[in-house]
Amino acid sequence: MGYLITERLLQKYADHLRSIDRSEGTIQKYCRDARNAARWLEGRPVTAALLAQWRDGLIEGGYAAVTVNSMVSAVNGLSGYAGHQEARIRFLRVQRCLFRDDEKQLTLAEYERLVRTARALGRTRSALVVEALASTGMRVSEVRFLTCEALRRGRVDIRLKGKVRTILLPEDLCVRLERYRSCHKMISGPIFRTESGRPLSRRQIWRDMKALCGPARVEPSKVFPHNLRHLFATVFYQACHDLAGLADVLGHSCLETTRIYLKVPKNIHAARINGLPLLI
Repeated sequence: MGYLITERLLQKYADHLRSIDRSEGTIQKYCRDARNAARWLEGRPVTAALLAQWRDGLIEGGYAAVTVNSMVSAVNGLSGYAGHQEARIRFLRVQRCLFRDDEKQLTLAEYERLVRTARALGRTRSALVVEALASTGMRVSEVRFLTCEALRRGRVDIRLKGKVRTILLPEDLCVRLERYRSCHKMISGPIFRTESGRPLSRRQIWRDMKALCGPARVEPSKVFPHNLRHLFATVFYQACHDLAGLADVLGHSCLETTRIYLKVPKNIHAARINGLPLLI
């Protein structure tokens, strides 16, 4: 039996995802992954057997297991929406890695260089965006909730994916944001906006951060918005060792998700292993 992946179906699927408060970034990714599967299928109906072949081909093509699972999740979601539960396939079983790759681990010193470089170059907005993400642990999709009204309250109330959570703004960050707001004569709406007044998109934030890499002497592979969330988690946990509290701040409903944020760099993990007195 199966079903066909058409542009009309993808448009309806995207509308469905919006209706359940999925972010635009997530919607775009899900549709992109579904189109990837559609190209591979070459007009054939979606079936579990064919999708399993597509999944296995992704692995052979060099995709990481985590990436493959995220793509499978997107197509499984489409199958469920289309009423074809029988076309859903299993995820790859991935053993949880105990450490993060060094080339992706943003250190506190590198973070500080990014901020100082942005200030030195007169990119005040970029510096504040980086500081806001790092000092609150908010997702890049949540930056739009950081408004003049939120600044006056000293907290950001985030409503996404059917959930509501509150992020307290550090006092020093409020002072800096208030100075920025006053300088740009903003009364209401998002603090970080384009010249036309629209909230900064994740793409613009990503681009602005990448532009700091060269001058700050930080590897581009380490500089992206979500890595600042990882940095916040690491520093928060080192300060209080409260895993449940960190999960609440990050908005996680599962502690296992929070543990992912606390992986140590590979070199530190290797040092621990090398230091065990088990070789005679």
